[in-house]
Amino acid sequence: MKMFSRLMAMVLATALMMINIPQYTAASVSVSARSAILMEQDSGRILYEKEANKVRRIASITKIMTAILAIESGKMDDMVKVSDRAVRAEGSSIYLKAGEKIKLEDLVYGLMLRSGNDSAVAIAEHVGGSLEGFGFLMNKKAEEIGMKNTHFANPHGLDDHEDHYSTAYDMALLTRYAMNNEIYQKIAGTKVHRAPNPNESWDRVWKNKNRLLTELYEYSTGGKTGYTKRAKRTLVTTASKENLNLIAVTLNGPDDWNDHISMYETAFKTYDIVEVLPEGIIEDIDEEYYKGKVYLKHPYNYPVSKEEKDKFKIDIKLQKPETEWEDSRAIPGVIGQATVYLDGEPIKKLPLYYKHDPIKEDKSLLDYFKGLFTSIAGVKTNG
Repeated sequence: MKMFSRLMAMVLATALMMINIPQYTAASVSVSARSAILMEQDSGRILYEKEANKVRRIASITKIMTAILAIESGKMDDMVKVSDRAVRAEGSSIYLKAGEKIKLEDLVYGLMLRSGNDSAVAIAEHVGGSLEGFGFLMNKKAEEIGMKNTHFANPHGLDDHEDHYSTAYDMALLTRYAMNNEIYQKIAGTKVHRAPNPNESWDRVWKNKNRLLTELYEYSTGGKTGYTKRAKRTLVTTASKENLNLIAVTLNGPDDWNDHISMYETAFKTYDIVEVLPEGIIEDIDEEYYKGKVYLKHPYNYPVSKEEKDKFKIDIKLQKPETEWEDSRAIPGVIGQATVYLDGEPIKKLPLYYKHDPIKEDKSLLDYFKGLFTSIAGVKTNG
């Protein structure tokens, strides 16, 4: 009990961590787009932005939302009957025929690689029951992701509604969410897809319109193109080099291919992912009760520039031990929080866990009788 009374005053243990990062030379970024953002995918850190929260029309990068909803529907193996409404969709097309049946998975490939508006309508009708029903699903998912300045009015991004808009930041959030899905990653990063064609003797073959992926940039991993007369050129792409995964978005960008390459190259030269906190036992806690018992389930990594290498600080707050914790089984799993600061600003809060010692279970009643019967069987009797 003396130990507990002494520990009641314990609240805070603080560790200052110095991170060594390879030296890079920072470069300036200049983009043609009216709005732009560069985000590090795993941490969500914004590495560059230009009017990133300005509401604008977004054209066919809308289809990222359409694709992820189709994938998450669990219906990718469904055969979809194409409606007259889908066939009548204006603009880019994969040339579907009314009444034909095509696998939902192939529709998503046609949506992402060739930007088929007919494919978008067919997907929406099948997954949402109608265009209106699918629009509800789109906005519900946008709200869940945290896209606060976005409203979807159709599944393709055509300029047929005034209330269809988003921001560069919101589209980066959507892409970050979608890239956590392995099926989406695969489809968005596919250069060529072949799909059966029931109307002809040859298969449909679709080449991705994303030139960054197919020819211009070796580190490109996927994305989606877009264009309408009102939105102008819109583009979302992803790129990875070594351990740095990036998302770039431009809205109304006349030179968008070069905009994206410029942002990527600058980031790859300027930033590196560092391990701020390793997984496992936190060694910098000296309090008797918690020493060697507090751990982090997963490592925490963050992208930093060379100027930021010595600007991390970690504050660790732990619960005051309770008297009932004398029985270690009463100790909660989460017993504190680590707050990561960069240059004085909090960037992440991480739960800290208590490492319980393995508890030796008492023998069960069945084990007891098993032992008893073994003993009896071993007794010699006269007979």
